Amino acid sequence: MTRKWFNNLFMSAEYKFENHEQELKSFEKSRVKLTDLLSRLNQEKKKERNSNIALSIAAVSAVTVFGIILSL
Repeated sequence: MTRKWFNNLFMSAEYKFENHEQELKSFEKSRVKLTDLLSRLNQEKKKERNSNIALSIAAVSAVTVFGIILSL
């Protein structure tokens, strides 16, 4: 009886170890490189800067047009 219990315990541990190896392999595949993250961050900064510039130009244009209309 104890031998059967020991065999079941060993098989269970072996199965867990195999699953752990598979999880590690899938984790390695899903890693994100730091350089990729930095390049995405720089792209997002450029987009945000461009949208801020466009918004500023629109605001200055609206104020200028409003000023011209009031001066007439």
